[in-house]
Amino acid sequence: MRKDRFLRLLNGAAIVAIMGLGAAVVSAEDKPAEPKAEVTFETRDVNTFSGAYLAARTADIDRDFVTATELYRKALALQPDNVDIAQRLMITYLMNGDFKKAVDAADKLKTDASVERITSMVRGVDAIATKHYRKATEILTYEGPNDLDRLMTGLLQAWAIAGEGKTRQAIAAVDKLEGPEWFGIFKSYVSGTIALQAGDIDTARSRLNTAVLDRDGASGAPDTFMRAIFALARLEADAGNKQKALDTVAVGEGVVNNYTPLDALRASIEKGEKQPQQVETPAEGAASVLFAIAAALNRGGAEDIVTLYLQTARALDRDSADILIMLGGISETLKKPEQAIALYREVPADSPMRRLSELQLGLSLAAVDKVEEAKTHLQALIDQDPKNMRSYLALGSVLSDAKDYRAMGALYDRAVEAMGPVPQRSDWTIFFQRGIAYERLKEWPKAEPNFKKALELNPDQAQVLNYLGYSWVDMNMNLEEAMNMIRKAVELKPDDGYIVDSLGWAYYRLGKFDEAVTELERAAELMAGDPTINDHLGDAYWRVGRKLEATFQWRQALELKPEPAEIPKIQAKLDNGLPPLDNTVPAADAGGINQPKKEPEADVAAGKKS
Repeated sequence: MRKDRFLRLLNGAAIVAIMGLGAAVVSAEDKPAEPKAEVTFETRDVNTFSGAYLAARTADIDRDFVTATELYRKALALQPDNVDIAQRLMITYLMNGDFKKAVDAADKLKTDASVERITSMVRGVDAIATKHYRKATEILTYEGPNDLDRLMTGLLQAWAIAGEGKTRQAIAAVDKLEGPEWFGIFKSYVSGTIALQAGDIDTARSRLNTAVLDRDGASGAPDTFMRAIFALARLEADAGNKQKALDTVAVGEGVVNNYTPLDALRASIEKGEKQPQQVETPAEGAASVLFAIAAALNRGGAEDIVTLYLQTARALDRDSADILIMLGGISETLKKPEQAIALYREVPADSPMRRLSELQLGLSLAAVDKVEEAKTHLQALIDQDPKNMRSYLALGSVLSDAKDYRAMGALYDRAVEAMGPVPQRSDWTIFFQRGIAYERLKEWPKAEPNFKKALELNPDQAQVLNYLGYSWVDMNMNLEEAMNMIRKAVELKPDDGYIVDSLGWAYYRLGKFDEAVTELERAAELMAGDPTINDHLGDAYWRVGRKLEATFQWRQALELKPEPAEIPKIQAKLDNGLPPLDNTVPAADAGGINQPKKEPEADVAAGKKS
């Protein structure tokens, strides 16, 4: 069960439609193009409905929800009966984390069938938050065909029943939920936490153990799986079953390698520290349901709906570390690093996820050009725990972006020393990054053994196969093995435009220009808008006599803002074309291997979009 199956469960009739609301609000000639610029005017100067609406839409598209909220309010004041604006205002309240105002807006729209899914959720959650559990039970009903809505509503209703002290009825309500097999891990986790919150330890242990052993569920809903791991481990630790608690942590480690919060939980259990549960009230239980649904949907293109669920969950559980970290990750995805920094800093200091938030904080500081502060911050994390490889990877990423390859190589030298003589499989990344540092420093005798070690630890890692294979081609050595490596990388990642580009460019460097054109055309389709790929394709077109198409690709490469050092090289080709070939295997006409894509520094189960 994968996350894309969850995503398909969202229908367009309500939430997805409301996210793009507005086509019917103004006349066709007034309908705005989708602008991308930031709002740069004073909102107090807007005094017409069309002005307020158009400006609100601009802010909405830019995800500036503070400004959008103010402008939608102004538009609604000018047209109080405009239901579309009232709907959009409710959504922006939720997206901005202003839950109380969203509740007021939802109450006014509760008879509007087009947004009933949202208004029922908001009103039901508010009833749980204010301990009006019977009211919540009445509000949280769903009879439609959507599996995800039925699951979410049913689990929220179960927590409302639990709030009335009816633990058995609440668990029975969860058990009665019918749906596809992927419901299983959610039902097990929620029924387990309901029992745990009520003090029914035996039932809690049984249900949480079922969730922990649900490997299909762990694959499709890793964040819910990890919550179950934490809940069961803490239950066993507090019951005096230290070894069982550590065994539960080991199950989690077997699914998600090198996960920093699990390291912190293990250390805390080993010290005999008290283990508070994350869910201790019906409100926190309802928040866990919303988080679980948001996490299952958290992938590219779903940022708005995920944010809506997370902000609603946050209204119930302000200090939830995984909610804060997931919101921070979405802010990073949306290129709002300052917002991400603020969220990461809110993660409680005593949370096992604090170190993870600190790592992401360091990366976000670098993203807003506070590079020296980021270096200091991340180095302090290494000093606190020299064995934690994630800290080295985070600082190494900052050094790589700064092109400080000497410091990057020295950093990974220290990492290899710290990891000891027997590296784990997950340590392949350390050796890969150390290899890149030395390759960039043109110290190939130091680089090559690191790439080989990375492959020894993880033989099917496409990025390493690509990088080492291409480097060999670049140096005209081990050509047959090199091409086999690159082809294997393409087989492993057939939709990775960068790796397909490497195969095409390797063919080019070997003088196999027709094969190069085939692969580079495919790479350009997979990674439209990459200047290096367009530049490579232009070179290949020139060599097969398609000179007009070559100049078009080079112009495209210039328009796509390549690295400054490449601009004069591309311009020279536009002015003069490529020089004639000699009789030797050709060297590169321009550029070389694409840098490997950056892998997320945060762990999969921590909420970082996958």
